[in-house]
Amino acid sequence: MAAAGIQTQTYHVIHCLLQNEHDINMMETDGPEDDNSFDPVKIASKLRELGDDYDEKVIQPLMKNVQSASADQVLTVFSDSVDSLCKTWVVERAEVVSEKQLLKAAITLGLFMKKNCPSMTNVVEDAMMGFVNNRLTNWIAEQGGWVSVAKNSMC
Repeated sequence: MAAAGIQTQTYHVIHCLLQNEHDINMMETDGPEDDNSFDPVKIASKLRELGDDYDEKVIQPLMKNVQSASADQVLTVFSDSVDSLCKTWVVERAEVVSEKQLLKAAITLGLFMKKNCPSMTNVVEDAMMGFVNNRLTNWIAEQGGWVSVAKNSMC
């Protein structure tokens, strides 16, 4: 899949991820139930599972950094915070790639900010999309797209 297609899918996945769970549960998916078709609701659900494993002692200071950033600095501060979060985690298995850790950190920080700073949800959504599109689009494409990332990389 081309980078532009993945970036479009990234928008839909992150938008679904940061919406209220009630709204997500009310959304209908397009087309037949096919495990190999792109469904941002299902992928967002998998990402939410990935991001639910967070440590408030580590994330709280990162969240404050993003909160205090000026509007034009949010993407940079968010990206720096994700990198910092990755550095604090111990990789459990050698086969866990750094891109997966970056994705996990971005989702973790984004969900934590949504929960604790709901007024910043739109800003965080934009920062997450920018981060994923800038740093992870090629990796997502190499995995076979978001459907493959959701199926194979969330373990």
